This record gives sequence, C-alpha cells and structure tokens, in this order.
Amino acid sequence: MKRNQYIAVGTLVAAIWIGGGLAWQSHAADAGKDAIKEVMKAYHKAPKGVDPVCKRAVDGKASAEELKKLVAGYKTLASAKPPRGDEASWKEKTAKLLAACQALEKGEEGAAAKYKEALNCKACHSAHKPE
Repeated sequence: MKRNQYIAVGTLVAAIWIGGGLAWQSHAADAGKDAIKEVMKAYHKAPKGVDPVCKRAVDGKASAEELKKLVAGYKTLASAKPPRGDEASWKEKTAKLLAACQALEKGEEGAAAKYKEALNCKACHSAHKPE
C-alpha cells in the first residue's frame, strides 16, 4: 500500500469510530429523555378520573408497593441528565423529590408535606422540560 492509501484508510477508520461514538452518545441522551418520560407517565399522569400515584402518595393513599416503585422511579430521574437547563438545578430538585418520597416510604412524620413541597411540577418543568 502506498502512503496516501494508508492515510485514506486511517481517515476512514477514524471517521467511522468518531461517528459511532457520536451516535452512541446521542442514543444515551435519548435513553435518558425516554426514562424521564416513562417516570412521568407512570407516576405523574393517570387516565381521566383516576389519581396518579404521586397524588395518591400526597394523600396517603398510595400502597407500599406503589411507594417502592415511586422511589425507584425518582432514583432514575436523579441519575438522568436534564433535557435542558442547569444540571445542578436538576440534581437539587430530583434529590429533594427522592428524599421526600423515601421519607414517605418509611412513614416518617411530616413526610407528606415534605413530598408535596418537593412535588413542584411547574418549577421543574419551567427549568428543565424541553419545549
């Protein structure tokens, strides 16, 4: 092989490698967004006439199993990257939500009020929900 052929092959391999890395990063970012959507859909939304799990949790009507799943969902949120906005703000809001939900799960006194305060949809959506 001549020198120019080595350079061409090397450039092609580098382009494929970089392109694959960018595609993987894009897929990982999409997976984070999908995880956030799934948590919101599963625990913060419900069919008309049915309270979502988060509302039942505030009202003290969520089952132990629902609270356990809600804690797991909030762990997913806390580990995800925000679709937009400041990552430090995302970490603060999701950590507060997770801690409040864990307090609910443990049956701590005042946990419902703490959870209701942390469950501030508008504050989080204003800062982090994509348009």
